[in-house]
Amino acid sequence: MNVKEIIAKRVAKELKDGDVVNLGIGLPTMVANYIPEGMDVTFQSENGFVGLGQAPEEGQEDKDLVNAGGQPVTVVPGAAFFDSSVSFGIIRGGHVDATVLGALQVDEKGNLANWMVPGKMVPGMGGAMDLVVGAKKVIISMTHTQKGKPKILKVCNLPLTAAGQVNMIITEMGVMQVTDKGIVLTELNPEYTVEDVKNATEAVFVVAEDLKEMEI
Repeated sequence: MNVKEIIAKRVAKELKDGDVVNLGIGLPTMVANYIPEGMDVTFQSENGFVGLGQAPEEGQEDKDLVNAGGQPVTVVPGAAFFDSSVSFGIIRGGHVDATVLGALQVDEKGNLANWMVPGKMVPGMGGAMDLVVGAKKVIISMTHTQKGKPKILKVCNLPLTAAGQVNMIITEMGVMQVTDKGIVLTELNPEYTVEDVKNATEAVFVVAEDLKEMEI
């Protein structure tokens, strides 16, 4: 199992029967592949539909059916399509139970930077700014470091997507909760030690007294 699969499988365990969930582009889209059989989770795509399914098999892509990142997708029975005003009405109206997003940086205060690196071409903000404020729970799914450099920082130094909105961070190393008292490591991947996590994290974090083994 590769790093991204480990993260996506763990994120899927956070979702509950009946949830409406938005998946960001990239790694978060993999979460749909790991929903337990029999669980009813409705995935929303901010470009205008609910009922997002798994990735299509090679050769079965429909060029007119894509997610917000332009990636080919499938839909499940009961899916519905609508315009952007309805889509963002769902998000801004508080009807999304959780959003799963990638990140360039997250910091000790739950600030999120995930939309641009100064000086580089970017496609735009997308729906992230609305999602992190409108969703009831914000889960960041990302690799713990980027080319060896920490992504969980004391203070974000890239332009923020939102301030103080992140609830949970899930990486290949473990699970972290963002609380009023700072970041708490609640689950640890047995392939790593707490010291490994500290060495890969710039932010200060507390180790939970009942630290659990990460469910993979």
